[in-house]
Amino acid sequence: MKRISDINPLGIERQSPSSSEREKLRQQRLQHEKDLGFQQLTELCTLGEYHMAKQLAARHSSWGYEIVDEVVVEQMDKVRSEDFSP
Repeated sequence: MKRISDINPLGIERQSPSSSEREKLRQQRLQHEKDLGFQQLTELCTLGEYHMAKQLAARHSSWGYEIVDEVVVEQMDKVRSEDFSP
């Protein structure tokens, strides 16, 4: 580890990640958040806090989970009836 006096604030110490590396890091972060969300929802259901788990799942819909019959399940994409009209 460098001492603060040895760091040049205007120098290039670390290279910027490429756009593909940024996307990979973003996907990893989102997956990590989703995994943590699943753990939180599961713990709430285990404690019998189904209403609170439903609220948390609704608040964080990006996790992709919902509470059905007091169990955490992955959300199914809601299919609209217009998609099947001739």
